[in-house]
Amino acid sequence: MRIAVLGAGSWGTTVAALMAGHHDCTVWARDPELAREIYERDANSRYLPGFTLPANLKATADLEKAVHDTDLLVVGVPTLGFRAILADVRPYLRPWIPVVSLAKGFERGSLLRMTQLIREELPGRGLFRIYTNHDVIGCELGGAMKNVVAIAAGLAQGLGVGDNTRAAVVSRGLAEITRLGVAMGGEAATFAGLAGMGDLIATCMSPLSRNRTLGEQLGAGKTLDEILGATRTVAEGVGTAFTVHELAERYSLQMPVCREVYRVLNGEIPAPEAYRGLHIQAGHEREPG
Repeated sequence: MRIAVLGAGSWGTTVAALMAGHHDCTVWARDPELAREIYERDANSRYLPGFTLPANLKATADLEKAVHDTDLLVVGVPTLGFRAILADVRPYLRPWIPVVSLAKGFERGSLLRMTQLIREELPGRGLFRIYTNHDVIGCELGGAMKNVVAIAAGLAQGLGVGDNTRAAVVSRGLAEITRLGVAMGGEAATFAGLAGMGDLIATCMSPLSRNRTLGEQLGAGKTLDEILGATRTVAEGVGTAFTVHELAERYSLQMPVCREVYRVLNGEIPAPEAYRGLHIQAGHEREPG
């Protein structure tokens, strides 16, 4: 889980340090020097002198960088600045992200509690509807493989191909996800729902998708090493593409979209050549009987 903690005071830093032991955690500090000390020296001498922080605890003074792909937001700023930080973070935060308050107190003037401020400043988080699915295999396959197809979608964006080709690749990508998922014991219906088509559409279309962004940069001419060297975030589709290639061979399946992504990532072909192949195959490949 990716967690962002807003506030690098004693309480915020302590909570961030505890969560860093189990999750990918970033603490946001308003002061760039403090963020640099936490990130580079594993220390917060201003608020926690004498304590060593976990080496894997990240820190930044860039609010957008701290929260744009987080799965959980923890707000550890004082009550005086609580509403203001929520307003500042709102443009960068994905919808439906759980928000946890570490502040103790009320807002002066309005007399509101912090959770009430969260509801006012970050609307749309009061309800999270859960859909269950007994098909564990299908859910896991859909969640993993959509990242590979998202790289293909990003390649399309970077190369500037037409909408029809992009739509064909995404739809054929879903067919490939379903094909491998069923071969491994999943249920075809799963891939028509949230764990399949729903997650695939979000990941292929969102500019916040790390896998789509990686594909877009490949399509624009950057090498994989250049892209990976410039970011600390992980695009899971890279490793998954190699695994899916092996699984396709094991189950004797034709998976042209995933195969072309694999060939680009391992340096076998350049991105433009891969998309020429995807365009042809997307138009002529038949569904298995």
